[in-house]
Amino acid sequence: MVLSFVNALLPLRTFSTAPVNFSRRTVPNSVPCNSWLYRRCYSVVAQRKPAVLHSLEPRFFSANAFHGAAQTSQLPVLAPPAVGRWLLFSSAMVFAVIVVGGVTRLTESGLSITEWKPITGIVPPMNAEDWSVEFEKYKATPEFKLLNHSITLDEFKNIFYMEWGHRVLGRLIGIAFVVPLAYFGLRKKLTASMPMQLTGMALLIGLQGFLGWYMVKSGLEDSIMDTPGAVPRVSQYRLAAHLGTAVVLYAGMLGTGLAVIKDWRYARGGSWSGSSTMNWQNVLSNPVVKRFSRLSKGLSALVLLTALSGAFVAGLDAGLLYNEFPLMGGRLAPPMDDLFSSAYAKNADGSDIWWRNIFENPTTVQFDHRVLAMTTYLSICMLFTYSRRPAIRALLPPHARTSVTAAFAMANVQVLLGLATLLYLVPVPIAAAHQAGSIALLSAMVHLLVSLRRPGLAAQMWRKAGMQAKSSSL
Repeated sequence: MVLSFVNALLPLRTFSTAPVNFSRRTVPNSVPCNSWLYRRCYSVVAQRKPAVLHSLEPRFFSANAFHGAAQTSQLPVLAPPAVGRWLLFSSAMVFAVIVVGGVTRLTESGLSITEWKPITGIVPPMNAEDWSVEFEKYKATPEFKLLNHSITLDEFKNIFYMEWGHRVLGRLIGIAFVVPLAYFGLRKKLTASMPMQLTGMALLIGLQGFLGWYMVKSGLEDSIMDTPGAVPRVSQYRLAAHLGTAVVLYAGMLGTGLAVIKDWRYARGGSWSGSSTMNWQNVLSNPVVKRFSRLSKGLSALVLLTALSGAFVAGLDAGLLYNEFPLMGGRLAPPMDDLFSSAYAKNADGSDIWWRNIFENPTTVQFDHRVLAMTTYLSICMLFTYSRRPAIRALLPPHARTSVTAAFAMANVQVLLGLATLLYLVPVPIAAAHQAGSIALLSAMVHLLVSLRRPGLAAQMWRKAGMQAKSSSL
């Protein structure tokens, strides 16, 4: 009876046929339309929400005009922007640990912690007794005996905290990567190829921790005490492996994160590589763009190779030699006897003289780094000039043109930082900036490669479904 009374009061409004529970108050027989009962009944009925058809909603996209009517049950999983932002954040942490690792090496702090404790090592010494134990361990190392025998406890704390911070940051990277990876994997928010790819990155993070200790261990060996004139330092081979895996990990995280975000925008009907008029099939199938893409990939590999050669320079302290440019000892190149000295050959027949000088002779290592650096710089200049041609510029998408310009600008900065590092005998701030500059230059090249990639298959299918839904609704 009460429901009939309400419907009579509101003849123009349609409500759900589901039962409505009202208060058990006694209703007066004569109540005007603006009475309390009208207002109360209306509020109770109006609060009921319409049923939501979840089967028609996209799994990742919001209900908008582009994808609102798209059938998503048969579409592949498309990684949401949260995955891309997580990967970009992880790459930023790797960038930071590379820079911190460079400072740790430049301040000769890397051999201050003589043990590798992945779990308990996160806690530093907490009292005077703990610090005394750590200091005694350091006193047993070749570095203390040959170089830092007069170091005080307070000075030891400075280098200890530098290495400790580097190790803790590495652990934080592992946690910040593995935990979200498990979450996104369980929630099925990763495209088909991503679980295997990201699991490989997680394993690479673990490998990084092992390589870091493997590198430090090489500088703690007592055999160096038996070599006249030897300087305690880590193996340049292990240092290059440690840095190289970190750089590869960074590039992988950065490239994958950028690809996820770009695919998401494209799938929602956005532009491809910054252009709303270009068709990516036509652009990427153009022979000129194909050639430009191959050149970009080759140049990216050259940037990585130059960075790795810098690791050999750092491991051998080769930057402290020939502090002049462009000459080396008054010549464009040192004498052949200096570049390929027989003193570095260990085989009786001298068959290893070439490769051992390339990787173990500080003079040759610096010369190689100079050659690679100038080759990289000139190649980037040529690629930038090539991209500025009107015919080429019209074919490249906007993001690719921006990336080439950024790479050219960063290459100029990197050359200046390298020269300052050499001429001023490797000051810590400039040398650290030089190492960071190499990663920034590689970042520009990675963005260039991502700008010239085709959208992922999942993004293509989502965009096609959205376009079909949009056309059918018109």
